[in-house]
Amino acid sequence: MTEVWTQATLWIGLALIATLLSIWLGIATALSEIVVGTVAQLLIGALAGTVALGADESWVRFLSGTGAIVLTFLAGAELDPVVFRMKWKEATIIGLVAFFAPFLGCTVVAYYGLAWSLQASWLAGVALSTTSVAVVYAVMLELGFNKTEFGKVVLAACFINDLGTVVALGLIFAPFTIRTLIFIGVSVAVFAVIPWLTPRFFRRFGGRPSELEAKYLLFLLFGLGALATWSESEAVLPAYLVGMVLAGTVGKDHALIRRLRTLTFGMLTPFYFIRAGSFVSVPALLAAPVTFLVLFLGKMITKSFGVLPTAYFLKYRRRERVYTTLLMSTGLTFGTISALFGLSHGVITQAQYSHLVATVIASAVIPTLIANKFFIPYYLLPKRKDVEILKPESISDTMNRGETHDSESSDRI
Repeated sequence: MTEVWTQATLWIGLALIATLLSIWLGIATALSEIVVGTVAQLLIGALAGTVALGADESWVRFLSGTGAIVLTFLAGAELDPVVFRMKWKEATIIGLVAFFAPFLGCTVVAYYGLAWSLQASWLAGVALSTTSVAVVYAVMLELGFNKTEFGKVVLAACFINDLGTVVALGLIFAPFTIRTLIFIGVSVAVFAVIPWLTPRFFRRFGGRPSELEAKYLLFLLFGLGALATWSESEAVLPAYLVGMVLAGTVGKDHALIRRLRTLTFGMLTPFYFIRAGSFVSVPALLAAPVTFLVLFLGKMITKSFGVLPTAYFLKYRRRERVYTTLLMSTGLTFGTISALFGLSHGVITQAQYSHLVATVIASAVIPTLIANKFFIPYYLLPKRKDVEILKPESISDTMNRGETHDSESSDRI
């Protein structure tokens, strides 16, 4: 166990460094964790070997996967059913355009520009079509946009985008079997029951120090995640749907959401984001930087040519158009999942995998950094946060104050 505790100390230490960097630089913690993971794997690998960080240890994979699942659930729970019903056309249009533009465009770029095989090119199109719910939600939460109509529409568009990615991956590569039908059938039954069962179950047995509510939600997420992976789908997809279905009940329980955020951001997501950053092979990038540049520009340009005119058509203001476009250009969870699927099934090579993952992670960092530095539509935030965001303070401090405000609101309710 000494080795496990030593590695755990290392990972939490890296998470602490990433948090301090996010405070000093005024960027989202998720982005600093990705960068720290990339640098840590490079430095620690050079000094002590590539396995010293332990990114492939089973317990690290479990905590990382749990972080992705719970974070995705929280993102789904932030979707206001009322806002979604009012703005579903807007969210659907943005989400579909944000999927199809890079999916088709990056496939063409990989096939004709990089001379990849047809299957590898389709895989590249799938991997680069994504928008990272995890990154977008983390940024929205830290800035306070998760409480605004604008932020909820963007999160809904992220879901539509990634739903298109999952469907494309399944239709093109994953087999449609009896397991798939069982997964769909069980999921539909669960989604139909839990909106009725959950509030009644919480009222009858909840509100105790044993945190029954959190155990109940984790039971649902793990169970559906296991069923999803058994059917050769992805565990984060039902997690997002569970969050959406329970947004009208769990999403309004500010105290419960705050406790889940503490668990997720304090313990789980650092493992997910740092591990994602550690997958980047810097030597492979240095050996063929043009490939990375072509893929990265391919994703950014196709996303921009799709989302920016769409946002203009929907009468977004200039800052809102650019900010939405940059956030919809991010990628991480489903992008790395798609790339790993392609590698494990022999669709792409190790070098192609490294370039795809590096492109996905770069798309998580660079557009979000630009968006938060130059294009934040701060006028959409509550007046209290307008003042705070213009001060030379950290975004993390803003998030903490926002959570305190949520707690006070919950107490008053």
